[in-house]
Amino acid sequence: MHALVLGGCGGQGRAALYDLSRNQKVDRVTCADIQPELLNSFDFLTKDNIQAVRLDVADLNALASIMDDEFDVVLDFLPPQCVRPVAEAAIHRGVPLINTNYPYDILDLDEAAKERGVAIMPECGLDPGIDLVLYKYSLEYFDEVFKLNSYCGGIPEKAACDNPLNYKISWNIEAVLNSQKRDATLIAASEEIYIPAEAQHDNVFIHEIDFPGLGSLEAIPNGNAVHYAELLNIAGALTETGRYTLRWPGWCAFWRPMKQLGFLSHVPLKDIPHEVSPFEIVTTILAPQLQYKDDEKDLAVMVNTIEGLKDDERQIMTCSLLIERDLSTGLLAMNMGVAYPACIVAEMIVNGEITPKGVLSPAVDIPCKGFLDRLNTKGIVVQERIDSSK
Repeated sequence: MHALVLGGCGGQGRAALYDLSRNQKVDRVTCADIQPELLNSFDFLTKDNIQAVRLDVADLNALASIMDDEFDVVLDFLPPQCVRPVAEAAIHRGVPLINTNYPYDILDLDEAAKERGVAIMPECGLDPGIDLVLYKYSLEYFDEVFKLNSYCGGIPEKAACDNPLNYKISWNIEAVLNSQKRDATLIAASEEIYIPAEAQHDNVFIHEIDFPGLGSLEAIPNGNAVHYAELLNIAGALTETGRYTLRWPGWCAFWRPMKQLGFLSHVPLKDIPHEVSPFEIVTTILAPQLQYKDDEKDLAVMVNTIEGLKDDERQIMTCSLLIERDLSTGLLAMNMGVAYPACIVAEMIVNGEITPKGVLSPAVDIPCKGFLDRLNTKGIVVQERIDSSK
């Protein structure tokens, strides 16, 4: 298998390089990045089967040309604005593609991908990604499902909580701040509820959950849970569904007034010498203060809770996982939690374990057992518990 990794020198990309380079079924890995020389600094990598090439994705011709080589699969770890041009290039070249971003910008490419015989698998990371496979897994267990809730977040270990936010950056500061301005749609008491971005940190659905070994975590509605219920054809049967971001308690108390005062606005400020927005100022101030030290761990935590009927008995299935930073490689938990699922699905597509073509979804098109078994071998273990529900 010859894999092309776009954005291979970024956080998730380097985790993918690490995973693919150790896979005996992978002959070659091409790392394409705007700074390919960074590859030389990754001491944790065995680079015998990795080659690096320079790629500026703003150059669409270069993006299309790099796929001229005989790649078996492309893994895209580029920013969300690159999703469509990368997908278009993959379809044109007839090579399967995995990315970790939401699919909304490429759903209209489904027919073109089918005609070209290409599988495009977006949302193939941690969240979205593993959580969606667990959706499918739970539906295969239950005869009927009434409640479906998903919780996920990246947080520092307690020892690294040394700032007022109790947070450090495990992905991208701009993406973190933009995610504080995201609408949410959920179902409660069988009714669809829309929460606008401005109310994200101030609504009745914010609550706390207890995560084993960590204690209480704050859950914030974040994302369109109804979309996935409709994708799975269970929206009409659900009395409750939601997607929630997990943080240490106090997150909403911080961001609620910050948003109300306009600190996350992208509108340039007036009466200052340079055109700059409050968002840019906050990003510049926070980024250097929220970095992990070499001896600190980030944690990626996830819980899916599903309630339904199994053999006429009402049960609750809880699927949870906890990923910790690997201090020996320096790879963050979030790096591995996003990259490893993409690598697994890349292999499954090349091996013919995933055969549908078009713009696919982990919630529908990934075989659960094969995926979860491979995830387990990579140290990402999903803990499952079944309880009776009264």
